[in-house]
Amino acid sequence: MNNHPEILAPVGSTEQLLAAVRSGANAVYLGTKNFNARRNADNFDNFNLNEAVKYCHSYNVKVYVTLNTIVFDKELPSLYETVKEISESCADAVIVQDFATVKAVKKICPSLPLHASTQMAVHNVSGVKLLEKLGFSRVVLARELSFKEIEKIVKSTKLETEVFVHGAHCMSVSGNCYISAFLGERSGNRGLCAQPCRLNWKIDNKNFALSLKDMSYIDHLKDLEKIGVTSLKIEGRMKRPEYVAASVTACKNALNNKDYSKELLKAVFSRSGFTDGYLMDKRNSDMFGYRSKDDVTSATNDVFKELQALYKNDTPVTPVNMTFTVTKKSTILEMTANDVTVIATTDGGEQPIKNPISFELCEKNLKKLGGTPYFLNDLKFNNPEKLTLSLSTINALRRECVEKLDTQFNSVKREIFNVSPEIKENNKKKKPTLRARFSEFSQYSTEFTQCEYLIFPIKEVFNHTEELSEIKEKIVIELPDLIYPNSEDKVLKELQELKSLGFKNSISGNIGGIEIIKTSGLNAFGGHTLNIANSDAVEFYEKQDVKDLTLSVELSAKAIDNISSNVKIGAYCYGNLPLMFFRNCPLKQKDGCGNCNGRRKITDRKNIEFDVLCHDRMYSVLHNSVPLYISDKINLNCDFVTMYFTNENKEECKEIFSLCKNNQSAPFKKTAGLYLREVL
Repeated sequence: MNNHPEILAPVGSTEQLLAAVRSGANAVYLGTKNFNARRNADNFDNFNLNEAVKYCHSYNVKVYVTLNTIVFDKELPSLYETVKEISESCADAVIVQDFATVKAVKKICPSLPLHASTQMAVHNVSGVKLLEKLGFSRVVLARELSFKEIEKIVKSTKLETEVFVHGAHCMSVSGNCYISAFLGERSGNRGLCAQPCRLNWKIDNKNFALSLKDMSYIDHLKDLEKIGVTSLKIEGRMKRPEYVAASVTACKNALNNKDYSKELLKAVFSRSGFTDGYLMDKRNSDMFGYRSKDDVTSATNDVFKELQALYKNDTPVTPVNMTFTVTKKSTILEMTANDVTVIATTDGGEQPIKNPISFELCEKNLKKLGGTPYFLNDLKFNNPEKLTLSLSTINALRRECVEKLDTQFNSVKREIFNVSPEIKENNKKKKPTLRARFSEFSQYSTEFTQCEYLIFPIKEVFNHTEELSEIKEKIVIELPDLIYPNSEDKVLKELQELKSLGFKNSISGNIGGIEIIKTSGLNAFGGHTLNIANSDAVEFYEKQDVKDLTLSVELSAKAIDNISSNVKIGAYCYGNLPLMFFRNCPLKQKDGCGNCNGRRKITDRKNIEFDVLCHDRMYSVLHNSVPLYISDKINLNCDFVTMYFTNENKEECKEIFSLCKNNQSAPFKKTAGLYLREVL
């Protein structure tokens, strides 16, 4: 019995589907026309999805459908129709990011398994534990994890775990990248990333400073197998079928201790070769690379022809046992595969003019199973009365049994409810209060006590508990954006200590961080990187006892106006907002951080400078080059707005506070962000 982890292949079109199945994938993931993170792939409409699932299931290959984008309120009716179509297709699971999608699946088809997309940015034990409680069956772990971190998470959970093992890296943490939305109005969180990170960004003498090589962990698959990883995922729904065939074949060979051709993998697609830097915990400049002319020209016609041979034809994989019985009363074909038995019956045989139908002739025609996943393993032949019948009768019985087997293998008994989304109307007109978020305590001055809340990083609260002691009620402790497994216990203990000192509130933009806050006993606030974009997602966090939510920065003012909420919701009114979150810092040199002060500039192809700020050498953040400022023109219909301070000094913070408080025009270059533009 094969106990290897599942090989999960990317499918963006029918050609890729055939390549994946014929090359030996155990499962595929694909998207419908909407709500998936690769909307530029061909993808599958309702009819093609049904056919794709039927084809895969006949080869004992599972199908996971991606619904892994954030959803706006106006899209909920379309989302519900899509969930119904997927449920009816007999797909094996859906991969989700937005909790509105989770709600839709649970209402329409509660038995349809849920997989948490890598877009949820689950990178710690706390996040996985929350998913367990919510009824997920699998988590797709963040790409940035090391082998030891993956092992720690796998051993902590009963959930199935899925790990990317080959294909493209996003430079930013998945789900926490906003650069395409802000610079081009095409959101990665909505499946239309324009990949601006792949352009030539520069820092010092380094070109393509935001482009990583593709990952390849194929040399380490046996190690991932040993620690209990369930599924080995290949990235690449936008790539050629030859790429799918090559990567599936390489994974299959590696799991079976056979050689595979790295050069063939590089030839079909690479960016300056491959890297295993994240897995091996070697996050350095060696991980960076881009698609060069040599990479492109290495994929010759000879290479593609060699790879096309891997998936030229369907290969039968399922043995079938048959019993063929001919009597005067009836002719019966019984066919058994994978413990499923089907029967086809027709009229009885006839007295032969010359010879009765023979075993050999029956076998010859019953073996004609080409184009199906089946092959004849054993045939029992019964013709006690020495009768005959036409070959067309034998062929018709064979075809009928094959169709019945296909139907049996594609019949997943799930109850599907014909429900529609609850359309909530927001009739409240709100005048938002003002809050301030600081990078450092040095930016703070007593004028800010006029704000409803003051948000400080946990490190700054610890270092200034005495100065903040008189305004504890106003303090919100900001957790690090990225909390990897070895830091979780430390963060929890620090929160518990601050709680004992009288602090009450903490904020996180990650589901793992929310779980840590709740465990500490503090009030949980949700940050903007939770990507809350609709009323149902707000409702979900309300049910998780999250007291206060900052909405997605990808929402327009009109979309915010439509969101219904029983908890406080808010947005940003000022700030050089985060665009990307890096675990492998682009500022690093071969020798590591060196003398870097953690505050550097990076330049795009238009020579525009962007700040990169380091966070305790754990991760770094790319910030927008132009600050958001809307206090003079846009009145958001929410409970609060927040000033997001990064590099400003104390006097600059005070000036901006005065502008925001008095709704005055700002005397600096600014942007309205996405409030007046609807992101695609």
